[in-house]
Amino acid sequence: MATSSKSFNPEPDFLNAFRGRFVGVLRWEQFDTLLETISARVEEGWYVYHVGEPPPSEPLSTELFQRVLWEINVLLRKEHKYDYCGVVYVDSLTKPSFVKIFDPNHLGSGCNTLGMPVLPGWILSLLKPVDIPTAFPPPNNRRRWWKRLFE
Repeated sequence: MATSSKSFNPEPDFLNAFRGRFVGVLRWEQFDTLLETISARVEEGWYVYHVGEPPPSEPLSTELFQRVLWEINVLLRKEHKYDYCGVVYVDSLTKPSFVKIFDPNHLGSGCNTLGMPVLPGWILSLLKPVDIPTAFPPPNNRRRWWKRLFE
């Protein structure tokens, strides 16, 4: 059977981007620059996804998106009381199109020993989001445990 140079991948582009390579935004100065870079590209149509809620079907208006950027900035600086950022990851510092923002109050464990990703609190993306918790369901042993509680 012949294969083409492009392999078929049934996963949505969003999940491929979610699993892609990211750069950690370690310093607050980097975060400021990232916000400026994204703000300069606000017209491109950004989706803002609060992971755990239904994914948005439309990008935010430019005005609302600017407000969200401002509020995220305020929240992270208020609740992540460190002299470094470290809770934001981006696919590219110079031309961002996918940003993972982790909730400072729900960081979980970085060990990730079961292969389950620690999910971000919010995602800013030029790609239409899919439901992340559905894409990364809990392991079967947790499902069985949960169901057993209600038997």
